[in-house]
Amino acid sequence: MVSALALLVFPLLMAFAASSDLLTMRISNRLVLVLIAGFFVVALAIGLPLPQLGMHVAGALLVLGIAFAFFALGWIGGGDAKLAAATALWIGFGELLPYFIYAALLGGALTLVILLVRRWPLPATLAGIGWIGRLHDGKTGIPYGIALAVAGILVYSDTAVFQRLTA
Repeated sequence: MVSALALLVFPLLMAFAASSDLLTMRISNRLVLVLIAGFFVVALAIGLPLPQLGMHVAGALLVLGIAFAFFALGWIGGGDAKLAAATALWIGFGELLPYFIYAALLGGALTLVILLVRRWPLPATLAGIGWIGRLHDGKTGIPYGIALAVAGILVYSDTAVFQRLTA
């Protein structure tokens, strides 16, 4: 029972991150901290070996450095940078390449769809709904956290954490 609950921590937090970014265009620091704390609780509970734990942390720090460089250049939002690093902590070095390939493909598709929809006028009935109006506004960014979260969920079953939980 505990393993089943632990197995759901990451996907549920990723779903919450995606919905939060969609509805508010924000990924809260609190959510990122819960993701980080959740990883360490699960890693200790499953007995993730210390060298492997260190590699997860190293991967997350590498992603954090690169993501914040992208943030400084204005390419991504700060919440996206933090979410990418927290996700990297869960998935580890071994799955970083597939994770970022999925994130790039999903993020590109999401961006194209949103930019296409923004070219059409928003019906008045939808314009009054706050999150839809924000999403349609060309002055706002793209909720890239959706792509990051879905990519994380897609690679989760290949991670060491998932494998140990299902063994």
